[in-house]
Amino acid sequence: MKALPGRTDHVVVVGAGFAGLSAALHLLGAGRQVTVVERDEQPGGRAGRSERLGYRMDTGPTVLTMPDLLDEAFAAVGGRLRDHVDLIALHPAYRAAFADGSSVDVHTDPEAMETEVARFAGPREAEGYRRLRRWLTDLYGLQMRRFIDANFDSPVQLLHPDLVRLAAAGGFGRLDRAIGRFLEDERLQRVFSFQSLYAGVPPSRALAAYAVIAYMDTIAGVYFPRGGMHAVPVAMAQVAAAAGATFRFGAAVQRLERRGDRIAAVVTQHERIPCDAVVLTPDLPTSYELLGRRPRRPVRLRHSPSAVVLHAGTTRTWPQLAHHTISFGSAWSGTFHELTRTGRLMSDPSLLITRPTATDPSLAPDGRHLHYILAPCPNTEVGPDAVRWGELGGRYRDALIVELERRGLCGLGESIEAECLVTPADWSGMGHAAGTPFSAAHTFGQTGPFRPRNLVRGTENVVLAGCGTTPGVGVPTVLISGKLAALRVTGRIAGGGHRARNARAGVVAGTGGGGRGGAA
Repeated sequence: MKALPGRTDHVVVVGAGFAGLSAALHLLGAGRQVTVVERDEQPGGRAGRSERLGYRMDTGPTVLTMPDLLDEAFAAVGGRLRDHVDLIALHPAYRAAFADGSSVDVHTDPEAMETEVARFAGPREAEGYRRLRRWLTDLYGLQMRRFIDANFDSPVQLLHPDLVRLAAAGGFGRLDRAIGRFLEDERLQRVFSFQSLYAGVPPSRALAAYAVIAYMDTIAGVYFPRGGMHAVPVAMAQVAAAAGATFRFGAAVQRLERRGDRIAAVVTQHERIPCDAVVLTPDLPTSYELLGRRPRRPVRLRHSPSAVVLHAGTTRTWPQLAHHTISFGSAWSGTFHELTRTGRLMSDPSLLITRPTATDPSLAPDGRHLHYILAPCPNTEVGPDAVRWGELGGRYRDALIVELERRGLCGLGESIEAECLVTPADWSGMGHAAGTPFSAAHTFGQTGPFRPRNLVRGTENVVLAGCGTTPGVGVPTVLISGKLAALRVTGRIAGGGHRARNARAGVVAGTGGGGRGGAA
C-alpha cells in the first residue's frame, strides 16, 4: 500500500462528519497532531440535527449498522463506544409492508426470522432463508477485509484467491437472480435486494456481491443511538477532542495553499493553518475544486439516485409502523427505470418511513412523535434540476402525504405541526454532485480499485475520504474510508492505545459559517 511521502506530523482534516471524525480518531491513535476544520457550528456533516418546536430531527442517515466499526475508531484512542453512546438494537430491524396488505418483520435473529418467513410465505421459503443467510454470511467474509476494508493502488490487487472464491460464490452475477436462487416469493426478494438502490444500481443490474449490504442490515443488525443519530458524531468529536484534536467550527475552507506538489496550509475565512498533510472529506467536486485538479477518467462519473425527505413532527402516530418501515408499492422494476433512466418521479413509490420516537420518545415533546419519510427520486443529472425542484418540492410533499394516507396513515397531513422538507435542490446547495447525498453510483466501473481513489495524482500529501471515494456509500463504508485515509497518512493504524501527542482537549469555535468546509 502506498503511503504519503515526507512528514505527516500535523494533519488537517476538512469536515467533521463520519469520515472526517473516523480519520481523526485513527490519526490521533497513530500519534499525529490533528486539526479538524468544519464549516458548520457543530460536528456531524450529513448526520446533522435540526430542532423545531421541541422536535430534534436527524437530518442525515437514520439506519446504523456495523457498530464494531465505530468501536474500532474509539479504540484507536483507548476509548469504548459503549462508554459514550447508548446503542439500542432494533427488533425488528425493519418492517416491510406491501401493496397487497401483507407485511413481514425482518429479524436479525435466525430463529425468529425463520419463524416469521414461515408464517409469511410458508416452510419452503423459510428453508430458502436459511440457505440465503449462510450465503450472505460467506459473501461478507469473502469481501470485508479483502475488497471493502482495503486501500487499492492498482486493479492488479484484485488478483487474489479470494476473488476466485467470490466468483465461485456467484458474486459477479446479478443481485436479483442471486436472491431468487434462495427465495421464490417476490415480496421477500425485495426485502433482500432493495438495498442496492442506495448503492445507485437497480437489483437487476447490481452485482450479487452487493448483497453484502443486506448482510449488514438483516444479519449483523440495525441499531439506534439514544438521542438520535446525531449523537454519534457528537460523541466522536468529544472523544477526539479529549485525545488532543483541535476543532475549528464555523470555519469554511477557502483555499489550499500549495507549494509545488504539497499542500502547505489550509486557509479558512479566519486563519491560515499550516500542515504536513490534509484529509479532504467534502463531496468530490468540492475537493477537486479546492485542489485545483481533477483526475482523468475514461468516462464521466455516474451518480446514484437522490431522495426527497420529509421530516415531520406529529401529534399522533400509527401502530402499524415499526422504527423502520419499508412501504413497497406495487411497481418494482419499472420504479428503478424511472429513477435511473427516464428521470421521472416514482409513479408508484416505495418509501422508507422511520419513526425514531418509537425507540427514543425524548426526541419529541411529550405525547408527540417524529416520522421521517424518504422517497427515492432521480438525481439532477437525469431528472428535474435544482431550479425545477424549487417549484416541485411543495407539490411532491403533498403527493407523498396523500399516498401515505391512502396506505393507512390516515390523518397524517393534519397531524403535522413541525416539518422540514429536503429535496435535490437542498442537496445541491450543500455541495453534493448531481443533487444526491449518495454520491457516485456503485457500478462495476466505479467500485473497488475503479472507484475514485483516495490519493490524488499531482498532490503528494492529500488523501480523500467520504462516500465518493473508497470504499463507497453508507455509514459503515464511510467510517472505513476515514480509517483508510488515516492509513495512507501513517502507513499503519494504531489499535487500542491512546498515542496522541496532545493530552488536552482543544475545541476552538470560530465565528461565521457557510462555505465549503463541510463534511461527508
